[in-house]
Amino acid sequence: MAWQSPSVATWEQRGRYRTLEGLKTFVIDVPAANTETLEPVLIVHGFPSSSFDYHHVVDALAEHRRVLLFDMIGYGLSAKPDRPYSVDLQADVAQAFVADAGVSTLALLTHDLGDTVGGELLARQAEGRWPIEITRRVITNGSIYIEMAHLSTGQQLLLSLPDERLADTAGIDGATMQASLAATFSARSRVEDSDLAGVWELISHDGGHLLLPRTIRYIEERRRNQARFTGAIETHPSSLAIVWGTEDPIAVAPMASRLHDARPDSTLTWLHAIGHYPMIESPATFLDAVVPALS
Repeated sequence: MAWQSPSVATWEQRGRYRTLEGLKTFVIDVPAANTETLEPVLIVHGFPSSSFDYHHVVDALAEHRRVLLFDMIGYGLSAKPDRPYSVDLQADVAQAFVADAGVSTLALLTHDLGDTVGGELLARQAEGRWPIEITRRVITNGSIYIEMAHLSTGQQLLLSLPDERLADTAGIDGATMQASLAATFSARSRVEDSDLAGVWELISHDGGHLLLPRTIRYIEERRRNQARFTGAIETHPSSLAIVWGTEDPIAVAPMASRLHDARPDSTLTWLHAIGHYPMIESPATFLDAVVPALS
């Protein structure tokens, strides 16, 4: 495909397409750049973006470990069927990807929706339904306590719509979506226009922007099943590091403090003057916090 964004074209070239759970799934498997001294890490991205969020940081994360990334179904370069979307679906695909990669021990790095999918994976592992050893986890900005979330006007609008694909004539355009994403950044962040353009190109790829009223239903699942998802995040015995942008307008900073209180043996690292997308807003600051946490 001819991409408008060179960085998106490069990202696609780094990955491959696998059929997982019967669905086309875009995956990237980055080998360790130097001596592999650490367990692989599985990265689970957020809504409404994709694994592309990590394009600035993936090579640094892979210095001494294998890094596994994938686009969830309905996101990025993966299949975007017109169907109901669930946390279970995304967790099933994540499990299939890890099995396909031949990994039995891993760390988890999650963000936003990925925090919830990660919570489901942790719950399954604790129940003996996922025969994987999870060594350590880093959780970043996501509405794990949904009653504390300050949902944006756009999110509330999408949730008010029927769980249906929008008509092709729906007025969701690149400028509107990029402005909506930028509103989740800290006012002090300086994000390249090319990054926002790339995120939008992947959201809208194969009509994904028309599926937003369907893919956002994970918020309703969080409301119904928070005890399961966040309960597993709080109680899973693997070590936990919390890395949080302090100026997130949606997954507000008190969520991170509440998780730290619930899990006193965790570490909490504040990313000051950073909003909802730390890996995009300040890649170097993000890495300074996450690399030691994953080591």
